[in-house]
Amino acid sequence: MPSSDLSISRRSILAGGAAAIAASSLPLSHRVQAQGASDWPAVSALIERWVGGERVANMVAALGWRQEAPVTIARGTLAFDSAAQVDQDTLYRIYSMTKPITGMAAMMLVDEGRLTLDQPLAEIIPAFAQMQVQKVPDGPITADNLEPAVRRITIRHLLTHTAGLGYSIIQQGPIAQAYRREGLDPGSVSRLSIVPVFNAPKAPSLAVFAERLAKLPLIYQPGTRWSYSMALDLMGRVIEVVSGKAFDAFLEERIFRPCGMTSTWFQVPASERARLTTSYFSLGGLPLPIDAGANSIFLDKPAFPFGGSGLVSTARDYDRFLQMLAGLGELEGRRVMSEAAVRLGTSDLLPDTLLPGRGFREGFGFGAGGLVGQGEAQGLYGWFGAAATAGLVNLDWGLRQTLMTQLLNASGESILQEDFPRAVARDAAALLQPA
Repeated sequence: MPSSDLSISRRSILAGGAAAIAASSLPLSHRVQAQGASDWPAVSALIERWVGGERVANMVAALGWRQEAPVTIARGTLAFDSAAQVDQDTLYRIYSMTKPITGMAAMMLVDEGRLTLDQPLAEIIPAFAQMQVQKVPDGPITADNLEPAVRRITIRHLLTHTAGLGYSIIQQGPIAQAYRREGLDPGSVSRLSIVPVFNAPKAPSLAVFAERLAKLPLIYQPGTRWSYSMALDLMGRVIEVVSGKAFDAFLEERIFRPCGMTSTWFQVPASERARLTTSYFSLGGLPLPIDAGANSIFLDKPAFPFGGSGLVSTARDYDRFLQMLAGLGELEGRRVMSEAAVRLGTSDLLPDTLLPGRGFREGFGFGAGGLVGQGEAQGLYGWFGAAATAGLVNLDWGLRQTLMTQLLNASGESILQEDFPRAVARDAAALLQPA
């Protein structure tokens, strides 16, 4: 189910930086400013194919350069049975695009000296001091399949999915059953019982979530491999302990409010439900509604703020987050993060203890909750969401790209998440012309 943001291919990630590659000999002064949707014909055509072909009910793209205002391309309605048109302020479940926001929140604390990358997690949450690890991943949780962790989990491990933690949407067998039994399903999808993902009872708070997670074995030895996990949800608890503030309050105070992200929430206010899309699940290519905007599970207060998957946002808001990163921590003259914090968080933070071939992707690194481009894709940072959303920025060139739609389990979802950065790259290369 919503683990398809794992299926991003190497060429799709490269495509996000291809505009800079195509015009690498051109100085920024030679760039012409994009004025509207007509400057992004490949992106417009992609959106028309998906929405016009009724594969999705809607799409919104926000595209921009450095600190320039974004161009928004919007097509479709809130739901297939709705007449309300979507726009840059339409609300979308961004799922794993929450992770880079949580990652940057952690980088603020690192920058302030309240955390260090190689600080043991157990110094903050003592329950993680003596971790056991499965010898056979997803095997039995019995003494003969457990061994002590060879090193302690660190903040770096959490930020880069190398802590050895599992994920309820990925793991199988006894450990997956234990996650559900202990309420370690950090996310929401639907009220429908036929949608089992994230439908188990939840731990009542981030504190309880962390304590329960520490009692279960790791899937892999810490620092040895990249494995998509609940690490950014656990990071939410780290941020609470270190900052002395509730995790959601910290995000509001330090990121959302300074960035002018006025429509990004873990719980959508009832007064805003008219802006919330309906979420669909693809079954045999047929989009079936699983979470209607008017009665969405995201209108309920979550058990705790899910730092890995819990946010609802808009194309306008997420672009402002990317714009802040493109400004190296500054947005419209206001300093949100230090330049050092942005540069560190968008650099390759993977530990040097990784086993051969166990990194994120060949030729790519991983930073604070998001992929990091290397080589031809140098400067690229961002991540994807399970409902076919995307949020990427090339820091070297300031190229920002956000895609919003709502389709889970789509057979063509990974293709869409490949095609969108490629379409952006083709259009951006055409805009990079000599003066």
